[in-house]
Amino acid sequence: MERRRMLAASGAAAAVLPVLAAPALAQAMPEIRWRCASSFPRALDTIYGAGEHVARRVAALTDNKFRIQVFQAGEIVPGLATLDAVQAGTVDCTHTASYYFVGKDPTFAFDGTVPFGMNFRQLNSWLNAGGGREVLKPFFDTYNVVSLQAGNTGAQMGGWFRREIRTVEDLRGLKFRIGGFAGNVLAKLGVVAQQIAGGDIYPALERGTIDAAEWVGPYDDEKLGFQRVAPYYYFPGWWEGGLNLAMLVNKAKMEELPPLYREVLESACRDATIETMAKYDRVNPEALRRLVAGGAQLRPFPRPVMEACYRAAMEVYEETSNTNAHFKRVWEHFKAYRETQLQWFRVAENSYDSFVYAMQAQEQQARR
Repeated sequence: MERRRMLAASGAAAAVLPVLAAPALAQAMPEIRWRCASSFPRALDTIYGAGEHVARRVAALTDNKFRIQVFQAGEIVPGLATLDAVQAGTVDCTHTASYYFVGKDPTFAFDGTVPFGMNFRQLNSWLNAGGGREVLKPFFDTYNVVSLQAGNTGAQMGGWFRREIRTVEDLRGLKFRIGGFAGNVLAKLGVVAQQIAGGDIYPALERGTIDAAEWVGPYDDEKLGFQRVAPYYYFPGWWEGGLNLAMLVNKAKMEELPPLYREVLESACRDATIETMAKYDRVNPEALRRLVAGGAQLRPFPRPVMEACYRAAMEVYEETSNTNAHFKRVWEHFKAYRETQLQWFRVAENSYDSFVYAMQAQEQQARR
């Protein structure tokens, strides 16, 4: 009898322990509130939504103890000025594309995407398993920020043009809204590159201030309405084989976080990367069909144009490496990893994809 009472008592105590432990853990967790300035407008639910996804996951995993409020571009600072705000402590972090800040240093491009670089999977491998994050860290340290991977768009489209591009000569004098390092490459071919925030592109294209504009891909481009003012839709966006989105965090703020919160933030950013890519792969095919059905003229860049752009890109990489030590160090590491990735993808991935595409084309032709 005595033994049964002791077992019952110990069982009751064990049942109480989890109830007591959870509030005790919650009470031990500090209340932290961050502000995040996005570089994107709220209307672009996929790319802006990656930042919101991080905020939701962080709150959910900390019982709302750690909360991040996301502000769309322009609410606190303009979309292309968010890095300055993070450095100044005006905000704690920014959800952005690091290549927006190549005007400060072209090395920022490697944290986003570079012309004829790697696709989503290859870049993800470089950053997380190939030493890319470690190679970039000394560079980001000079800006007192920490970069966390927080989304990806996949390979992008080549943009909307008011007139057709048939030859390399057609690029000369073209006023083209294009982000990142690609503007330096196209400048070699006579393009006048313009870096304009997402929400300001349509009016510039409509007024004729620019002749062409690229953003992301069908889903986002349709939302921005480019098809109404520029009929020719080119592909591929050779300058963005897979744009990595980043959560750039003030370094001091990152170091102040409890270890648990740092792990939660990094986990939420990784989750956002998977979710964002998955959503783009779902919504882009449907949007492309709608755009073409609505009159968009789908065009591939002519092969001579692509080849000229590739040669120009390789020249710019070498020229920039000669004058920028950070860029040279990262480019050499990036280039070596890209070479091994391309060798592997040609063997299995590209062979498989090419065969399946060819068979699909045959089946579609047979059904006509």
